[in-house]
Amino acid sequence: MNSIKSLLFIVFTCLITLNSFSQAVQDDEALSLYKGTIDNQFEYVLKKSGNFKGTNGQPYEAVRLSMLLALRAHTLDSLKTVHENLAETKAVVENQAKEIEELKANLSNTKADLDKTDAEKNNMALFGMQMSKVNYNVLMWTIIAGLLALLILFIYKFKNSNAITRAANKSLAEIEEEFDEHRRTALEREQKVRRQLQDEINKQKKG
Repeated sequence: MNSIKSLLFIVFTCLITLNSFSQAVQDDEALSLYKGTIDNQFEYVLKKSGNFKGTNGQPYEAVRLSMLLALRAHTLDSLKTVHENLAETKAVVENQAKEIEELKANLSNTKADLDKTDAEKNNMALFGMQMSKVNYNVLMWTIIAGLLALLILFIYKFKNSNAITRAANKSLAEIEEEFDEHRRTALEREQKVRRQLQDEINKQKKG
């Protein structure tokens, strides 16, 4: 029984050790001086450097010069890339800010044009004067009503004039008829008087 426990303990210990070793190998494989982030490259250099204590007992890290120079070059390249990205980002931001200002200006102009269009739509020009649509409609309907009233008055006057003309024509016809009657009567009377006078003249000649 004890031997089984001992065997299990040994197997368990071996498994743990093998897992730790495998994890360490994977970590070493994940780290590299020529790929990955700068932080991973620093971690790689630290893992590959040797440590020792100085005469004063202070701990030091011994790093190979080639690794240090490579790390420095990679760091400078990364900083250069960051600066380039920042410059590009700044240029993009400036362009976007310029576009935003242009859009604001266009929006302001569009709003001004829209306000002008609304004002023109809601106002009418009459004799060079601008007036609101309501006032324009009121004025137009007032003019139309005035013209209609004048038309009605003209029609009334025309009909009234026709009635007066007909009455005058009728009166004139009656007067002419009376005048003709009077002239005929006067002519008959004149003829009668002439006959009587002729008769008297004839009597005087016979006597």
